[in-house]
Amino acid sequence: MDHIVRLDSREEAALQAIAERFIARHKGDPVKALKEMIVFNGHLQQRLDALQASRLPQRDASGRRG
Repeated sequence: MDHIVRLDSREEAALQAIAERFIARHKGDPVKALKEMIVFNGHLQQRLDALQASRLPQRDASGRRG
């Protein structure tokens, strides 16, 4: 983990409610819900990486920007 998120009590309560609804959508199975969230986050990370790569200046074989 390279980033620690700190929540105040209001944010924690909101996150708890969302988590409970998400688990309920998966018929009360927290492992199934967690697996779906991991897959979903992986897809989002791939999209973010692709966007970031498209915005960076391209480098040639020597490492120079061009």
